[in-house]
Formats: sequence, structure tokens, C-alpha cells
Amino acid sequence: MSSFWCESAWLDGGPARGVRVESTNGRTTSVTREPRPLDGDRELRGLVFPGFANAHSHAFHRGLRGRTHQRSGTDGGTFWTWRTAMYALAGRLDPDGYRELATAAFTEMVLAGWTAVGEFHYLHHRPDGTPYDDPNAFALALRDAARTAGIRLTLLDTLYLTSAPGKPPLAEQRRFSDGTAQAWAARVRAIPTDEFFRVGVAAHSVRAVGPADLTVVAETGWDLGVPVHVHLSEQPAENEACRQAYGCTPTELLDRAGALSPALTVVHANHVTDADVALLGARQVSVAACPTTEADLGDGVGRNRALADAGAVLALGTDQHAVIDPFLETRGLEAAARLGSLRRGVFDPAELLAALTTGGHRGLGLEGGSIVVGQPCDLVAVDTGSVRTAGSDPAQVPMTATAQDVTDVVVAGEFRVRGGQHETVPRERVAEILRSLT
Repeated sequence: MSSFWCESAWLDGGPARGVRVESTNGRTTSVTREPRPLDGDRELRGLVFPGFANAHSHAFHRGLRGRTHQRSGTDGGTFWTWRTAMYALAGRLDPDGYRELATAAFTEMVLAGWTAVGEFHYLHHRPDGTPYDDPNAFALALRDAARTAGIRLTLLDTLYLTSAPGKPPLAEQRRFSDGTAQAWAARVRAIPTDEFFRVGVAAHSVRAVGPADLTVVAETGWDLGVPVHVHLSEQPAENEACRQAYGCTPTELLDRAGALSPALTVVHANHVTDADVALLGARQVSVAACPTTEADLGDGVGRNRALADAGAVLALGTDQHAVIDPFLETRGLEAAARLGSLRRGVFDPAELLAALTTGGHRGLGLEGGSIVVGQPCDLVAVDTGSVRTAGSDPAQVPMTATAQDVTDVVVAGEFRVRGGQHETVPRERVAEILRSLT
């Protein structure tokens, strides 16, 4: 058994002082109010939150940070020039190199307070598209990286078949493709899982997966009882290509394929119509917003308040890891909503924290997101006396803290970060891995 005394903890939608949490076999077995620690308690100072779930990650994109802004004239580049750099990086990776890079990315996440991550995984094969001796070599490399970092991983194994509706993959996309949806599904079913490594399924987008194969992805997810994810309406060009090919929006195409359900998470949804919003809400899908990535890539301002009001469940992700900071994602969600609506307080702090916790766990098919008996004992302690948080109303710390204020992280009742230091991967090692990519 482990026991933690929290100076303050986020319970029932807000902060409470003096909270004692006991866990056995990684699960919370008792939550009581105690004014001071008892003998044997491990103390967590500041404000303790339930673990954060990163609903959308591409681990290898971490190698692009600070390397894709164009230098010529006033042209900072576009989503499409960024994508060219992404393909070049993907083309250089093998499973061993990816294990190293993902270890760095996942460790940075844990240091920032993420205790679970959904890895939207489409880097499957050799550059020419032929499988490795183990067809899931990349998936297992990601599993190993997550174990080293100490983060729960839902691997969202992704189907990727076309470069555009009806067109074969580009040369740089061949290693993403299994050739057919049936071959992809057979490979996914062979991936071994455990308590900390779950497998979900994904269609990359309506650009990369046609209507019939979208149905295969959804049915595979339902058959396995796992979450289903898809990129949706990130760019106007995606919407236009879908209309030209199928005569409808990407959301409508997903509905025709029978893919819209509470088991589905759509990623981004920046350019959805009013009818799309109503449909996504009625089907109670999850929406994984990635505010720092969407800002970095110039994707546009999403309609997250309208989606939540319609019945969708919001989650947050770091996507391409321009920043790995859960609190900047929450503020990015609110800031984008303010810019779009011309008003403040579009989301209250409890709603923002729910997107980081219960919303993210739901989208990844995981238990967690609350400090309650029976759930995994995942905790994140935040310094409330830093130069960023000092003087904040405790209920508004999600609006003032940053990843720098995370002091301790507990996953399954065990410390992964203590006093700002990762228990197994030194910060210097993370920096060394990332420098090796240049």
C-alpha cells in the first residue's frame, strides 16, 4: 500500500485542503480529509490534480520542434511545407531510432504532468512499404518507450491507404500503408497488450481512408471493444477534397460509414459546419482539440464551445509537440474560444480541467481522470507558490500554471517524477536524444 498526503487536491470540480489518498496495486482505495500527514505518508505539496491524459500525440513529430519555420522573407511556411519536413523525418526513422525519440517525447510528457497518452500511430513499415520481420516493430518500440518513461499508452494504430481520395500513397507515404484495410486489421489484432499498453484503432483521415474502409476501421474498433480515432476537418482543403470526391463533408462521410458513436474521437474539427456540429454532438463523440499545434500550423480556430454545447466531449492533446504543456493546452482552448467569440470566460477552469482529465481518459478508453476510490492512483502535484502561480485563486491555477510548476507525478501509486526530476530518465538524456536528430 502507498499513501499520499496532499496539501490540497482537486476533488469534485474544485480544490480541497488536506486530502489523504491511499492506493493498493496502483488503484485508489481511500480518499479522506486529513489536516496533516500521518506516519508513513508521502507528502505532495501545492495543489494535486488527477493525472492528465494526452488524447492525441505523434511522438516522432517532437523531432521537428524549432526546425520548420521558414526563414525567407516574411513567409513562415504553411501546413503543407511543414508536412514535407515531417515526411523527411519519418523517412529517416527505424524502430530503434523511434524508440529513442519516443522515449524523449514521453519523458517530457511525464515531466509536464501527462500520465497517459494516445499515440496516433501510422509509421508502420520500411521506407519502401515492406514489413519488418516483426510487422509491429514500430508499435513495440513505442510500447518500450512508454514503459521507460512511465506513462500509460493507448496505441491508436492507424489505417492509411491513399494520398487523396482514389489515389495511391505518395512514395514518402508507402511505409504508412498496409495495402488493404483487411491486412491492417490482421496486423493490429496481433499486437500484444497489457495493463499499461492498450491498443485502439484509427483512420488517418477521409483523405487517406475511403468510405468502405472507414467502416472496416469502425467495425474493428467495436469488435475489439477499443476506441476509434480520426483526424477531421483540420484544413479547409480536406473539406473541399471530400466534397469533390463524395459530395459531402468529412463528418457526413463518417456518418454514412457508420463511424459516429461515443467510441469515436475526432481530432481537431476546426472547420466543421453547423450541421456537422449538431451531428457530432448528437452522436456524443469525443473531440480532441490540440490548441498549441493548431496555432503553430495555422489551422484556424475551432468551434469547441459549440461542440460541447451540442453534446460532444472535449479532450486535449499535444499532437506535433510544438509545446508539451497541459496547462498551455487548456489556456489555448480558452484563448481560441475568446478570439472567436469576442468574450472572456467561454470555458470555466473546471471545464478546462475536465478536458485534460476525464475527457482525455474517455477518448483513450481508459479509467481515470478523478481522485476517487476505485480509479487508478495517478496524481500530479503543482507548485502554487511559483512566480507564475503565487496569488492565484486555487480554483484558477489551471489558468496560471505551466509545466514548469509540476513538481511530482505519480502513476499507479508510484513516483515517476519527484522534486521536478524524472525517476529513471534524466533531463540531460532527453536533450541528448533530441540533439542527435540534428
